[in-house]
Amino acid sequence: MSGDTITKPHHLSFAPGRAARELGLKRGDLDLAVHLGLVRTVPDEGGGGRRVLRSEIERLRAGARFPESLLERVTVTGTTEGAAMMHVPAGRFTRLARLGLVVPVKWYLNRYRAVVWLYLAEELEQFAADETNAPLLKDRRMPEGLRAMLDAGVDLRPRNWRGRHRGFLLRQADDPWERAGALAAFLDPVQIAEIVPDPYERSHVNRFRPGPPASGAPGSPAAHIAEKLMTAADPDEISLLRADLTAVLDEAREKRPAPRPTRSRAPAPTHPGHIGAPPPEEPEPSRGLLSWLCRRTVRTAAP
Repeated sequence: MSGDTITKPHHLSFAPGRAARELGLKRGDLDLAVHLGLVRTVPDEGGGGRRVLRSEIERLRAGARFPESLLERVTVTGTTEGAAMMHVPAGRFTRLARLGLVVPVKWYLNRYRAVVWLYLAEELEQFAADETNAPLLKDRRMPEGLRAMLDAGVDLRPRNWRGRHRGFLLRQADDPWERAGALAAFLDPVQIAEIVPDPYERSHVNRFRPGPPASGAPGSPAAHIAEKLMTAADPDEISLLRADLTAVLDEAREKRPAPRPTRSRAPAPTHPGHIGAPPPEEPEPSRGLLSWLCRRTVRTAAP
């Protein structure tokens, strides 16, 4: 998705729900199309998220085989359907995914709080059509090196999804502070505190730090699972994120320092009980009161 920062009047753009209807998509399909860079968006000048320009809708509608071609590119499938598309058993498909040979694009938790990974159907078809992948699909046994990885418990699905989702978030970021927030989204708070020790900078980074794309109520088991999937786990993955975040923070500080509270002098108190306060001024008598006093004085002084 484009990082365009130009804002447009609302009559020239659509909110996501309306844009999905204009394109014949479900809202979730539109979100995925935006993440994949298939649909470009611009910031909402009112701060209400992102919008789709009317010109972008027209561009997509003018494409060949619209809307089927767009729908095909955002179609996702689970393990069973994906295995059928690639003509392999579901177990073989899962092993390919654990090895990182097919990469999930989304996930959700089923009613048993198990993670269900989803894959782009278009990518699975391309993988199956590539002749170099034929041994992985047709041979009875996996190559020895890959079998050793599986025996060691390797499962690259969470990491590969994080890498893909990180790309989505970075494409949406319009400035270095937003990119810093996108990178920080994949680190735990302890890592962030080490990289960003200044509390005002850390607060500014957290302002742009998105949460997992799907989670339950805060503190719920579903939320804990989502947070775990979102957080980098491998040492080399963490090291890469820390280095990227440090570099982006240097760029952000140079472009625009994080906001800090301004110091303002409090006005000096003026109530009479305060030491050093000026004494209250006596109110001046009105003209009517002065005239009455003069007449009274004259009558009193008369013989």
